[in-house]
Amino acid sequence: MPLTLHRFRRLFVCCLVLALLTAGDGWSADKLTGIVLVKDSLAVPNQPAVIEAELLGKGLLTNSKLGGEPLELLVDGDVAATAMTGGDGRAVLSYVPKRQGVIPVTVRVGNSPRVGPAEGQAHVAVWERRTPIIAVELSALVEATSIQPPLPGIGLQPAAPKPQQNAAEELGKLTQFYYRVMYVASTRTGGDPFETSEDTRAWLKAHHFPDGYVLTLRTGEEVGAKLDELHAAGWKSVKTGVGRTKNFAEAFLSRRLDAVMVPEPKKGDAPRRAKVAKDWRDVRKKL
Repeated sequence: MPLTLHRFRRLFVCCLVLALLTAGDGWSADKLTGIVLVKDSLAVPNQPAVIEAELLGKGLLTNSKLGGEPLELLVDGDVAATAMTGGDGRAVLSYVPKRQGVIPVTVRVGNSPRVGPAEGQAHVAVWERRTPIIAVELSALVEATSIQPPLPGIGLQPAAPKPQQNAAEELGKLTQFYYRVMYVASTRTGGDPFETSEDTRAWLKAHHFPDGYVLTLRTGEEVGAKLDELHAAGWKSVKTGVGRTKNFAEAFLSRRLDAVMVPEPKKGDAPRRAKVAKDWRDVRKKL
């Protein structure tokens, strides 16, 4: 059958429609790959818990911050809050926890035409303000010989360090019936506190440390200022710090709080009123 002009036009239109449909499927599939990072939150039962999240678009060299995107907070599998990311890629979500404990939460990308499915996890530590909280400097949990210099606040390098012997077991005993644990981690120079929070939780989980609240300090931010902020917010039960560095111990001692240094530092490196533990089995004897 000869290809008439009419048949040619019909064939052309059919091909064009098919091409558009196929392209449409491709466009919907070519969404950005998102990365959701979430920081831990500290809260009181029956009062709003504030959860901070960050949405990044995965790139070859750097990740871009994605604004104007919907995020959903999931608690026990149910959507508890929603929010939109700002120009800095960050969003604040809030819900009211009813029970105590370290509650796992998930933040995921909502119905977005631009970003594909992605989610991140974190903890909401829901404690009564009178509950004793022990603050632990993350570098006090790692084996010194496994840290690549210079010594970072959290000791997380491309090759993650090994934990100190018995650290997870002894900290587990401390938190089983009495203390709640707040892990204090510092970002590397130029680091993202959201990424530091994510890396810290992963390292703690991999080495079977008890669940707790990860407090992330920005580069140059002093733990003493954070202690003052926590006490002003009513968290006066943060009375004891277990750390590796002199600055960490002094932040507690200068506020008439207790400080334990582990492992035992070199002579002259410990502040005068600091208690010194040879190893983590010795820490409990000092508290």
